[in-house]
Amino acid sequence: MSDVYDVAVVGAGPAGLSAALNLVRARRRVLLIDSNRPRNSATLLSHGFLTRDGISPLELRKLGREEFLGYEGAEHRQTLATAIRTTEDGFEIDCEFRGAASSATARVVLVSTGLHETLPDVGSLRAFYGTYVHSCIECDAWGKRDQPIAVIGEHPDLAERALLLSQWSDDIVAFTNGADIVTASEESRLASRGIRVERRRVAAIQGDREGMHGVELADGEVVARTAGFVRPTWSGALEYVAPTGAELDADGLLVVDDHGRTSVQGLYAAGESTAPGPQQLIVAAGSGARVAATINRDLVGGVEHLGDAVQ
Repeated sequence: MSDVYDVAVVGAGPAGLSAALNLVRARRRVLLIDSNRPRNSATLLSHGFLTRDGISPLELRKLGREEFLGYEGAEHRQTLATAIRTTEDGFEIDCEFRGAASSATARVVLVSTGLHETLPDVGSLRAFYGTYVHSCIECDAWGKRDQPIAVIGEHPDLAERALLLSQWSDDIVAFTNGADIVTASEESRLASRGIRVERRRVAAIQGDREGMHGVELADGEVVARTAGFVRPTWSGALEYVAPTGAELDADGLLVVDDHGRTSVQGLYAAGESTAPGPQQLIVAAGSGARVAATINRDLVGGVEHLGDAVQ
């Protein structure tokens, strides 16, 4: 069993790093698998993480890896997990990175990878995403306080997001991009907070190197705005988990119990791989620490006594 890790953690975001750190401190032999291609790579600064408010997300990941690797039994492999399969020893993880294939065997696996993120089809949106336009309100609204804000979305939660943003600004326009997603009662409630609903399609985000200037509509009108929040479409990036047969929910995320156990014995999940999906960094880190404690307790009883899988 010398070539078998106690735990393979797939994904080195806050959830995976937190779990890996706690597990290696529990004297577990831990393999951390990650390609270093995070979903929030477009974001220059991350916020709301205790003692690290305003740090670059990439720097936060770097510090986390360094802390993890400071312990005996820690190993990091920069690669991409392509398939996870059950074996007699637990799980085999196939990996590939820049044409180099590798594999690893672990008694248990923690899935903590992120999400696929698809932005609305709006011109120049990607160019301003992460600087002047964001998706996480709790993370970035403070930096846009008191500015004219655009809230763009094609999902039924647009009204809720616009109302939430009224805590930071009293100049908000909600853009549906032509989607019929705001009800009459919701529009009335938004109006009571001074929020206008714009139902025409959005053509592009207007701006330059100095910043965002406005939202251009399909008919050419430009609504002056200096900041924006957009609702992407998120979906699980869990194709590599499919060989295990683990149960997924309607959003393509892993179904887990209250302790992070999936429907497959020995397979766990934390962070954005589980409902509700997108999370603040500190929330994801807490999820990883909680599931790590469960894994360690389950392993104490031996492989044959691992916690019951989700039924």
